[in-house]
Amino acid sequence: MNIVSLPKEKWKGAVVPLVTRSDSYYDFKIKQLDSDGCKIELVKRKAEKEIIHTPEEYDFPDSLYQDHWENAEAFGVVGDNAELLACIEVCPEEWSNRLLVTELWVSDALRGKGYGKRLMDKAKEVALKQNRRAIILETQSCNTNAIGFYLHEGFELIGFDTCCYTNDDIGRREVRINLGYFFNREGKRWQDAK
Repeated sequence: MNIVSLPKEKWKGAVVPLVTRSDSYYDFKIKQLDSDGCKIELVKRKAEKEIIHTPEEYDFPDSLYQDHWENAEAFGVVGDNAELLACIEVCPEEWSNRLLVTELWVSDALRGKGYGKRLMDKAKEVALKQNRRAIILETQSCNTNAIGFYLHEGFELIGFDTCCYTNDDIGRREVRINLGYFFNREGKRWQDAK
């Protein structure tokens, strides 16, 4: 199955049914900032029970071409019955010259068959074509499979937000984690060029 462009006129509002299932999470321990600094630990731990987050938990479910993502582009895999089987949506962040991955999803039917990599390669291709300095994205501390995938794809930790979704994101084991992939002037991955 080929990765195709998903035009806004046809795919705006298409629901991206992201479900997170994980038997592990990244635990945050933060010693708050004082005059001597602060200490942050981020350790992968086994969950006592499976962590599941579904779109129904949120007031603002994921969908393609949301109004706040101006100039977004989406690509994906569409089945014989015109159903969405996998997708990636990217949006330029002009002021910082970065490309933001706003959505990445692969259906259970296609998982483990290389479609995630192919979609991420598409994002890298778009970033290079637009001469972006980096690709950035967010995921959650409980989405250890996605984090492992992004690290394997060359992304690295660039930040986190411990109250992005609720006031108890650490306790819920759903801390926002920001990852980045950096290009040098020749369009190569920054780490590979050193």
